[in-house]
Amino acid sequence: MPKGQCNCGEVAYQVNVELKDVYVCHCSICRRATGSGGIAVTVISKENFQWTKGEEFLANWQKPNHDWENSFCKNCGSLLPAKDSDTHIYIPVGTLTSGDGDLRVAHHIWVGSKANWEEIGDDGKLHYENFQS
Repeated sequence: MPKGQCNCGEVAYQVNVELKDVYVCHCSICRRATGSGGIAVTVISKENFQWTKGEEFLANWQKPNHDWENSFCKNCGSLLPAKDSDTHIYIPVGTLTSGDGDLRVAHHIWVGSKANWEEIGDDGKLHYENFQS
């Protein structure tokens, strides 16, 4: 059973399903949220996710006029799993502490919006939509 947590350990979660593909989002919002080239996530159905510790340490930022949001730990600032709709949760794979052994990048999304300095060097499928905010 995959599990994860924030950097300080105040917030923890578990996933009740096997994790599959990794999606790397290169949009401007994900770049600013992480301070890097984007964010690597895996997506699951909401019913297969549960917080196991520290929900009181969660904070959220919702993109105006969208279902998508960021969740993060109020204590250490780590990005944490969040909803991208009413039915799905996206999990930043860097927060996983177990259950990630077979994960591979399958898709790069919003590649048309990626930073000029970033080079993609794996076998994930490229999706060239542009997204700027």
